[in-house]
Amino acid sequence: MKKIAIYGKGGIGKSTTVSNISAALALQGYKVMQIGCDPKADSTRNLTEGSNIPTVLNVLKEQEDIALEDIVFTGDLGVLCVEAGGPVPGVGCAGRGIITAFETLESLNAYETYQPDFVIYDVLGDVVCGGFAMPIRGGYADEVCIVTSGEMMSLYAASNICHAVKSFGKRGYASLKGFIYNGKNFEGEDALVYKAAEEAGTEVICKIERDGIVQKSEAMGKTVVSAYPESAMTAKYIELSKRLFGL
Repeated sequence: MKKIAIYGKGGIGKSTTVSNISAALALQGYKVMQIGCDPKADSTRNLTEGSNIPTVLNVLKEQEDIALEDIVFTGDLGVLCVEAGGPVPGVGCAGRGIITAFETLESLNAYETYQPDFVIYDVLGDVVCGGFAMPIRGGYADEVCIVTSGEMMSLYAASNICHAVKSFGKRGYASLKGFIYNGKNFEGEDALVYKAAEEAGTEVICKIERDGIVQKSEAMGKTVVSAYPESAMTAKYIELSKRLFGL
């Protein structure tokens, strides 16, 4: 079982990218578990026909005794979907939701029960507090990837995440694998992203070009991989999945 945490600024297309990677791996015959680590709990929507699944935090609030079937759902192409969830906006710590979700999955022996080949954590990268850094510092992820464009705030968030990963890396935790470049297609963007990767001492693993097929797929509540399996974008996501996991 290999585990990768994928971080990125909110709105950068991280969850879209992650769900398409999960679908691409499933299409190749692998068992994948995708764990959404964002209070919005929308990481897996494109794998569940556009619907939100119950979050770990909400289920824990509503039930005293819970089973894996209450928090792990089988999505499109057989991808196992989990959403950590978070508190009501303005109340409580969102990062704590991630910690609680991880502890719950472990206590219920989720990984031993489902035995996924790959686990992908989809983590909000605007903040890197203790909870949001859990996949890095808790020994959950083997490697960390960062989704970024060439926009200033996206690169700023990527830089912060790089610093956190390198700091925890000194303690033997997850290492930085590289950037996933989700292009916005503005002039000079390539140079900005590749320069940022060089300054961070890492590489650009893959560039995803902007394509309207992504929005068309999401309007159907699907990933590109599921909605348009023969498309060039699906081929790109399959290529990215292979690079990420050394396939």
